[in-house]
Amino acid sequence: MRPISSTLCLALSCFATETLEAAELKQETSNAFNRYIVLTEERMAKSLRDGDSFYSMAGRPELQREALRIRLRQGEIIIDQMETLDGDRSITVPGGLVHHWIALGFIPGVNLNQALALLQDYEQYPVVYQPDVKRSKLLSTDGTHFNIYLRLYQKTIVTAVFNAEFEVTYFRVDERRAHSRSYSKRIAEVENPDLPKEQERPVGNDRGFLWRLYSYWRLEERDGGIYVELESVGLSRSVPVFFAWLVNPLLKSLPKSYLSRVLNSTRTALTKRQLTYRFDDEAADCFETRCPGLALKQRRRVPCERHFLGPIS
Repeated sequence: MRPISSTLCLALSCFATETLEAAELKQETSNAFNRYIVLTEERMAKSLRDGDSFYSMAGRPELQREALRIRLRQGEIIIDQMETLDGDRSITVPGGLVHHWIALGFIPGVNLNQALALLQDYEQYPVVYQPDVKRSKLLSTDGTHFNIYLRLYQKTIVTAVFNAEFEVTYFRVDERRAHSRSYSKRIAEVENPDLPKEQERPVGNDRGFLWRLYSYWRLEERDGGIYVELESVGLSRSVPVFFAWLVNPLLKSLPKSYLSRVLNSTRTALTKRQLTYRFDDEAADCFETRCPGLALKQRRRVPCERHFLGPIS
């Protein structure tokens, strides 16, 4: 085991040194990734047309679906690596690595509107999704389409910080189901973050840790809570050929821990909000019993119960 560990450490050290030099996002890399996304979204659209809320459960017999739901209701987060094929062939992305993962979880005691309200509360992302999100800003919205800015923090083999802008669209399927898609519009790696010499590297000509990031949320309210599925497709640079056999599998596995943190953070934030609202309601009920005249003025509304209006898909 020691020789393998030593080789891995050497490979990662060389890779970290190598990636200090700029890597260019070439047009052929971008085109291949775009093709990957088109085929991935075609599969998603077919799944939704077939009435499946989640790809993770598509095509499974109902007994298997229920067994999966039981695991989720017991608190398990299920994460799998994905690969979209072009027919029966893998899609080659020259000069790049595609990171495609899917995660499924369950959050008890909350409804669909509450879950959507949290996902759309972008100003709170640095609190909810720390340490992955350092800053956030809602740039514009019409209630369905959101343009947002996030400062992302990534610590894997090396540390990297990005200024990223995303376009997010939400779709309401019916009263208990919704889904969204998020496209990165601009990702710029930041040099010397939070220091006087802070500056952005040229977009598409940086160390190549994160060139694209597309995310797809699917939510269903049932069984006293919300089932949540998050599918993530990212693009980074490839690694030197000499180390590719060893480093590529590791790099492709890193998003797994990221998705786990995102779903755990979402569940924690929703649970905390639900407990807070429940406490507020109980306190208001107690106050109303003692001072009924004032209680009507003092009772707090639950902000996350705002009605979500989105396009019907």
